[in-house]
Amino acid sequence: MDVPGWVWAITVGAILLMLAVDYVGHVRSPHEPTLRESAWWSAGYVGIALLFGVVVWAAAGSTYGGEYFAGYITEKSLSIDNLFVFVLIMASFRVPRLYQQKVLLIGITIALVLRTVFIFVGAAFIERFSAIFYLFGAFLLYTAWAQIRSGREDEGEYKENAVLRLTRRVFRTTDDYVEDKMVVRRDGQRLITPMLIVMVAIGTADIIFAVDSIPAIFGLTQETYLVFAANAFSLLGLRQLFFLIDGLLDKLVYLSYGLGAILGFIGVKLVIHALHTNELPFINGGEHVTAVPEISTPVSLGFILVTLLVTTLLSLRRTRLDATASALEHASAQEARLGAHLDAPVDGPADPHVDAPADRQEPRA
Repeated sequence: MDVPGWVWAITVGAILLMLAVDYVGHVRSPHEPTLRESAWWSAGYVGIALLFGVVVWAAAGSTYGGEYFAGYITEKSLSIDNLFVFVLIMASFRVPRLYQQKVLLIGITIALVLRTVFIFVGAAFIERFSAIFYLFGAFLLYTAWAQIRSGREDEGEYKENAVLRLTRRVFRTTDDYVEDKMVVRRDGQRLITPMLIVMVAIGTADIIFAVDSIPAIFGLTQETYLVFAANAFSLLGLRQLFFLIDGLLDKLVYLSYGLGAILGFIGVKLVIHALHTNELPFINGGEHVTAVPEISTPVSLGFILVTLLVTTLLSLRRTRLDATASALEHASAQEARLGAHLDAPVDGPADPHVDAPADRQEPRA
């Protein structure tokens, strides 16, 4: 896919414009977004991403269009997993709800810049060393196994990464938030606030996820332009998505298993592709291995969509069953307490007019 420079320029310009709209129109005046606002903006960003895919499909053909959609859906689903960590980070740093939009937007901007670097480095490696597909595939298979094995057990507590610990060690920090300021001056000294630290936490945490998602999307398309666009569009709507599904994240109890299945599938696809482009002398004498057919883009897209659908439906069913069981258990406990109260003996003196002995006489005046 030969993408002219002017197409790159228009795409990057559109992404910068959307970021500018977010910075000027949303976070400049701190406020807590409503569910309606988050829903409309989330739908708008998804609509732009889908429209971009339609343009790619019409201009470059169904192959590249399908690769973009598969990559975008995969990146979007993996970004939902990022939100679990974002929730933990926000809770750990006790970020006021009023300023969470700004934290997310700047953190996502940092992540977008760093991911772009990762993408171009990965593309350069792929162009020079086709054997890297073996490494990508093996890494994704390991990641899939680890995620399925651990489920959601590792998401109960946020742990600071090395970048964040270094930031705390090098710079003087305030103990509390100063509105939405990142740097303040006190007693002639310049101090950073928890607002800046939590932004670094969001940005660097997303880079950890990029270690999984970048190899995954390269397993669906090797076109650098499509990889960049899919990543950018999946990240741009993440802020609105956070506020839209913040209360629904706990209901997606099987999401880790679904994402593990997708990563494992793409890992297998990468290994098969590596065999088809094999140049390693100790594998088939350095010749290509074509006995196993490659997995097509429509099959990949179908597997991703079906896995996400099944994961969501099973998660909602499990949540509903757990809620019903909890309600029944609560009702049984209340019934047991009521029964125990009714069966308990009545303490205290009896009514003298009812229980007094018959031969007992009242004293005379």
